Amino acid sequence: MQAGAAGPATLAAGAVAILATADPAAKAAASRTLAAAWSGGTMAVGRATPPVRPARPSRPTLHPPKAMPKRRAFGSQAGRIALLHALAHIELNAIDLGWDVIARFATPELPREFFDDWVVVAAEEASHFELLAGRLADFGAAYGDLPAHGGLWEAAAATADDLLARLAVVPLVLEARGLDVTPEMAARLERIGDLPTAAILHRIYRDEIGHVAIGMRWFERLCRTRGLAPEAVFHERVERCFKGQLKPPFNRAARAAAGFPARYYEPLGMSGPG
Repeated sequence: MQAGAAGPATLAAGAVAILATADPAAKAAASRTLAAAWSGGTMAVGRATPPVRPARPSRPTLHPPKAMPKRRAFGSQAGRIALLHALAHIELNAIDLGWDVIARFATPELPREFFDDWVVVAAEEASHFELLAGRLADFGAAYGDLPAHGGLWEAAAATADDLLARLAVVPLVLEARGLDVTPEMAARLERIGDLPTAAILHRIYRDEIGHVAIGMRWFERLCRTRGLAPEAVFHERVERCFKGQLKPPFNRAARAAAGFPARYYEPLGMSGPG
């Protein structure tokens, strides 16, 4: 966080400073620092203008999704490095998504509890990145060594002017997708004896149930505050703002643990609402 020794004057200013930080390790460390400062209870939310896109390091090189090399099997060390690198890239973007929602949507409509929740999300995403970066180092690798997906910020750009759309797409589509696929990835790692990497994935999975729960709670609360029907709004925002389709099979147990009912997402599975 590129701020003075006293730190940022407001939460929104601190969030923008993190978004403007290119170095991934510094971004993660600044996230923990700002979260600790906010937890003191005296910092104001404030207002600040976030960048259109967050700052990024010179590496990794970013490619369109179709140009990304096919991921290798987990059984080889190279395959596990590729998996860890891809996950670290997702978590780096998730750090910025957490701070962006705070900076971009800081309005008097939102109570302090909203910001409490998203500070927790951003700080946990920072911890996830650090865990994955540390595991890459165990293999003699580092974030930036491999190319990465260049389209992960599209969800932020598509929802930059609509908080309900942001909540629908980021926690309730993208993070919920992680609930669907992470358990099998962890199980495959356990089967080949990579228990440390599997443990990191289990940690991420547990935290992401909480992130989906936060997204669901605020999505429903804001819809009802505005006199809107949450399910109908969810379907409309996802169809309008999310490129692609929701892909079953869904982890209904994990989604239910997050308070995310199947009636929201199952009608959008592959064929869209009928």
